[in-house]
Amino acid sequence: MFAVVEISKEQYNVQPAQTLTVARLEGEVGSTIEFTTILAGGEESSPAVGAPHLKGSVTATILAHGKGDKVLVFHKKRRKGYQKMNGHRQQYTQIKIDSIRL
Repeated sequence: MFAVVEISKEQYNVQPAQTLTVARLEGEVGSTIEFTTILAGGEESSPAVGAPHLKGSVTATILAHGKGDKVLVFHKKRRKGYQKMNGHRQQYTQIKIDSIRL
């Protein structure tokens, strides 16, 4: 059983008991989230494609919240003495897929 689910405007191919790292989601650690935007899914031998979505849901449990590695952005204009460095750490949520109901 698999499903292609839209989570935070991104598409993920998920299976039961799979762990994913997605963009930050609202909710506390240990709470359950339900995703209803299923684009495709079913068994490997006979998949179904939605037009635009399939009826059903995917439930997941939030395992942890965190921040990714720092990405450094460096700006410079030659011969002008201008340079600037910015850093960014993207927030993420780690989830575990509990069940897929189609």
